[in-house]
Amino acid sequence: MTTIGPGWELYRSFLAVMREGSLSGAARALGMTQPSLGRHMRELESALGAVLFARSPQGLVPTELAQELVPHAQAMASASAALQRTASAGRGEVSGSVRITASEIIGAEVLPPMLTAFRERHPGIVIELVLSNQTADLLRRDADIAIRMVQPSQEALVARHVGRIELGLFAHRSYLDAHGHPATPADLAGHALIGFDTEAPYVRRLRPTGLPLSREHFALRTDSDLAGLAALRAGFGIGFVQVGLARRNPHLVRLLPEAVSLPLETWVVMHEDLRQSLRVRRLFDHLAEALGGYARGDE
Repeated sequence: MTTIGPGWELYRSFLAVMREGSLSGAARALGMTQPSLGRHMRELESALGAVLFARSPQGLVPTELAQELVPHAQAMASASAALQRTASAGRGEVSGSVRITASEIIGAEVLPPMLTAFRERHPGIVIELVLSNQTADLLRRDADIAIRMVQPSQEALVARHVGRIELGLFAHRSYLDAHGHPATPADLAGHALIGFDTEAPYVRRLRPTGLPLSREHFALRTDSDLAGLAALRAGFGIGFVQVGLARRNPHLVRLLPEAVSLPLETWVVMHEDLRQSLRVRRLFDHLAEALGGYARGDE
């Protein structure tokens, strides 16, 4: 006898409760009534034969099992979204949705004009843009297209190398007017440096040796690249910026260009199965060309 497990709609409600922390909040987020959402939770607990939430005066408290279920339910959510994107347009139609994942800086500072140009040519394509410095799992279809600074190794992925995006040290003119220009790499130790709070592996790999660019040297520590860029633009201190971005702001001055230059090899990546999707392939080709121009400094 075949046993049918809980449907996706129950797990979708479960994820909403985990995210919102209450039945009422989850119901509002999903556009459901609270009784209907409560029924979903009872049905899921009954199907699993386990309690997922303990009721307390402070609201719903997830059990240990509920916490363990979250990544699996999120995988179901990713698969459901991928199914909807695939079904949203026919194979030969340039319409439907395409989901892109990119780092904070690329997604917020670099892609918008590129996506605007693409939208003018393909108004039927809806773009879903996810900003994260974490690597999305394209094999699990968390996204259709990814912009990566690490070459993918999985054979099922199609990757196009678009060039090197250079990082350099920059500061706002107002900061340099007040605190002076560092003449040598050693002079950086006497300045307000903007850097990471938690060092990522790629940072260790790229960091030039002999420079005061580790956590204890930073006057501002943040793992948000956008926050670091905003602080640099405000004149807080000295930090790394993509050279192409810095060119857009005449008040940003590059420092020690011969001593400090970090190249980020950049790829546009998609799953090989999506090559048959015209809308994904169009956007993939557009981004590869546009990012290649950005890496070359064509702007």
